[in-house]
Parts: sequence; structure tokens; C-alpha cells
Amino acid sequence: MTELEINPDKSVVMYGGAVKVDSKRVLTKEQQEEILKVLKSRFEENMNRHAGLEWHKVQAKLEADIEKLWSLYQMEKTGGQPDVTAYEPGEDVYIFCDCSKETPEGRRYICYDREAQEKRKRNKPQNNAIDMASEMGIEILNEAQYRELQRLGEFDTKTSSWIKTPEKIRKLGGALFCDRRYDTVFVYHNSAESYYSVRGFRGLLKV
Repeated sequence: MTELEINPDKSVVMYGGAVKVDSKRVLTKEQQEEILKVLKSRFEENMNRHAGLEWHKVQAKLEADIEKLWSLYQMEKTGGQPDVTAYEPGEDVYIFCDCSKETPEGRRYICYDREAQEKRKRNKPQNNAIDMASEMGIEILNEAQYRELQRLGEFDTKTSSWIKTPEKIRKLGGALFCDRRYDTVFVYHNSAESYYSVRGFRGLLKV
């Protein structure tokens, strides 16, 4: 569980296992303070993920781009537990990634994309990974990014996460997902319209 509980409020609405995100990308002053406090605490407790980086510099970037802070708030509220996992000095960009031990609770029971969601005739999922990521202002991880995250810890040992799927595979009706089992990261395939209680997606945000 995250420090911000996954419950309905002004910015996120729970339904059918997944969360619908409000399109208004605005946080109250209290919400801004709340998410900054959570992010700072997590940053300081997990320095192994970002050795040598300083929180005050990260916070300055966030305070200068409130829309990115809104996205991090959505990541947190849906169970992602975002944290800084890299820094790109050439672009002066910090990389935030969902670091929850298992795939985010508020993003499960979803298929891969809207085409798959609309194609399913019965028991349609209420949302899909690609649209949900777009609504949150984040990117779904690709295979390389997912494997890089797994270098920082052990994630998805009981769950799995959709990853960005190559167009060739998607055109044939498939989609890719990853997990970690037997201390090894695996990449699998499913029909894109599939959805499960133990599969969501992990996101990435550049600030």
C-alpha cells in the first residue's frame, strides 16, 4: 500500500478494480504539500536507487512544473509508489518510475489498449493501460526500461505488468507483459484484450 491511500477523492475514482483519473491536471496546495512530503521521504529512504542525487534539486524541478507533480500524485494514488530511478545530465532530467513491490493496485483489471477494450464483446474491462498512462501524463515502460528497474530491486514477484508492445506484435492481436520469477525477469505475450486481477502496468515520468 502507498502512503496516500487508494480511495476515491477529487482526482481519482475507483471502479471495476481500476482507477479513472480526473482530466483536470490541478492539485490543491494541500495535495502538493502532501505528495512532496511522500516523495521526499521515499527518496531519502531508498538512496540506492539514486546514489549521489540531492532531493532539493529534484523538488525545485517539481515545483517549477506543477503538471508533472500532478502526474506523480496520480501515480501515487493508484499505488505506484514513484521514486527517482535515474538522472540524465545532458538534458538535466530526473526519471521517476513506479517502484511498488507489486504492480500498482489501482491499475489492475485492465487490458492493453483501447482497441483491445472495444474489441472485447463480453465482460469488458473498465480501462486499458495505454489510455490510463496517457490520462496520467506518464509513459508505460518498455522492455528495456522494465529490466533496468529490476536492477534496483525485486518487483512483480507475484504479479505482472503490461509493457509497451512493438507494433508488429500488436497488429497481430498480441501484447507483451513482464514479471519476475525465480530471480529472473521474463517477457511473455497475451491477447491484448486479456485482463487479470494481478496485472497492471508501471509508468515512467521525466521531470
